[in-house]
Amino acid sequence: MSEQPATDEAPPATGPASAATHRPQRWTRRAPWLAGGTALVVVVTDQLTKLWAERTLTLGERTPVLGDALGIQLIYNSGAALSIGSESTWILTIVTAIGVVAGLWYSWRVRSRAWALALGLILGGAITHLGDRLLRKPSFGHGHVVDFIAYFDWFIGNVADIAIVVGAGMFLLLTARGTTMRPEDDPGR
Repeated sequence: MSEQPATDEAPPATGPASAATHRPQRWTRRAPWLAGGTALVVVVTDQLTKLWAERTLTLGERTPVLGDALGIQLIYNSGAALSIGSESTWILTIVTAIGVVAGLWYSWRVRSRAWALALGLILGGAITHLGDRLLRKPSFGHGHVVDFIAYFDWFIGNVADIAIVVGAGMFLLLTARGTTMRPEDDPGR
């Protein structure tokens, strides 16, 4: 079997059906760096916006941005999405830590640019939430996440939540399309 350089396009599929349905996928050994860079941008952006929110906003007071659809409102969330599990913050911390480790492992192995971007978004959101759980008040491992983006009266989130949702959407789309993280013939698979 011949080796294909990691930065070249995958060989095109053969046959009449595959010509119309298959687009070549580009592989790169730099994909882990794309995932890491994306995660870093998410962490920095999330933490800077949380710093802004804590210094600027009044706890619990909602300021409309787009009427009732979008507003800013500072809260401290001890739970997960929609404040689920607010009495189990330490469990959420452990689950998030496991998610970060898994995200790091997959991000290191990825060779697809699209997958690298998806993993980087999810990993960045998980890292910044883990940091909040570990380092914010009230105590180590029980920290509350700073949320400040209010969507209707449904929930209040932050930049990390947006990154996680977009990354998860990409994950589902890439999975549905059959896009793999690595070439099928990659020995590191």
